[in-house]
Amino acid sequence: MAIQGAIFDCDGTLLDSMPMWTSTCVGLLRRYGVRDAERVFAEHESLDMDKKCYWYHDNLGIGESGEALYRELWTMVERAYQTEVQPFAGCKEFLDELARMGVPMVIASSTPTALLRSALMAHGLLEYFDELVFAGDVGRGKEYADVYLESQRRLGTPRADTWVFEDAPFGVRSAARAGFPVMALLNDHDGRDETFLRTWATTVARGYEGVHPAQLSELAPHVMRALVVNGSPEPSSAGLVARLAKENDWVVAADHGAQVARSADIDLDLLCGDADSASHEALGWARSVAASERSFPVEKDDTDLGLAIACAAEEAERRGSALRLTVTCTCGGRPDHALAVWGVIARYVHAAPRMVEDGFECRILSSEGESTWCLEAVPGQTISAIALADNTVVSARGVRWSLDHARMPVLSDRGVSNKAIDKTCELTCHSGILAVFLLQD
Repeated sequence: MAIQGAIFDCDGTLLDSMPMWTSTCVGLLRRYGVRDAERVFAEHESLDMDKKCYWYHDNLGIGESGEALYRELWTMVERAYQTEVQPFAGCKEFLDELARMGVPMVIASSTPTALLRSALMAHGLLEYFDELVFAGDVGRGKEYADVYLESQRRLGTPRADTWVFEDAPFGVRSAARAGFPVMALLNDHDGRDETFLRTWATTVARGYEGVHPAQLSELAPHVMRALVVNGSPEPSSAGLVARLAKENDWVVAADHGAQVARSADIDLDLLCGDADSASHEALGWARSVAASERSFPVEKDDTDLGLAIACAAEEAERRGSALRLTVTCTCGGRPDHALAVWGVIARYVHAAPRMVEDGFECRILSSEGESTWCLEAVPGQTISAIALADNTVVSARGVRWSLDHARMPVLSDRGVSNKAIDKTCELTCHSGILAVFLLQD
């Protein structure tokens, strides 16, 4: 998919300002007699500017107060933005091309908005951006994805088609974990770890020259997003199914799922199953709108859901694409069927499967597919994590009962009914297979 939205970091990404930040912060620390100032700065680089100053005061005992130290650093940085800093070569031309393509852009930065606005105005870059989003105003620093998620919300563009442009390794990692395609910017003097950046970024570029925004869709792995509408006796709402259909590239109705697809009035790429549970009217409608049909005998070893997912996997392979799988209308009815659903979906961990119903969303995490879900939640919202395989090791942040590489037995109740305490929570499956539920309480 072509780029639909762009989120830019500023320092070290648009402006060649990281040497200035290093020299200014290290100089401030040295002025107050802090030993090993370079190490102290590097260890706390991810903190927002105000939090950095308060940490320096509270933990190092320097300055009259955190606020006084903050004002001092602000004055030094504002002057340096005007006199020392320049945009990276090719940056303005890259932004010009994005603007010509009609791509909306925002800034996501750890620098306060007023200071950032002054810096961008000084170099003729402010006009490109619809909004400036300061990490300190929306949550935590860039070791978490809060600022990128808020920037995407303001853009209103799909996450999978909203590119993040970032130089900081911790920012690249958190944006990638949240599901954004990421271009990591490298240069010859900021000392970023290229191996680390290549581990997390969609692509790495040594500056903007020679890179065209239209090439980004070619750089990202080609993905086919497939929706399977299953035939649960407790179907999802028509509104939900219609929304999911718009988010996906390829839609299949599995037998009785044709009735839900009909009520949602969505287009179908495939009608699949044994035609033993959908009404004649629903089947007739589905056959009239579906691009193709795959029929199977009633006496078979696989469920209609399993066959529909297998058809989606075949189509992705035919296209030479990575499969990203969403299923709906899969819960409710017989308990044996419900349990088998998880077994079927767990076979496709490489497709980063998610189950979406009106009352919850579930992601299947594993080291083979999507290992981390960086989810947006309301504080107090219920989050459950259940192991579906042996040797499942889990970390959870932003929840009441945090976990750090905790081992969970299969179908253990240890991770049930946790609660979000932050707007952004992060669940990671380091090994095994993990089902993470976000319930609509």
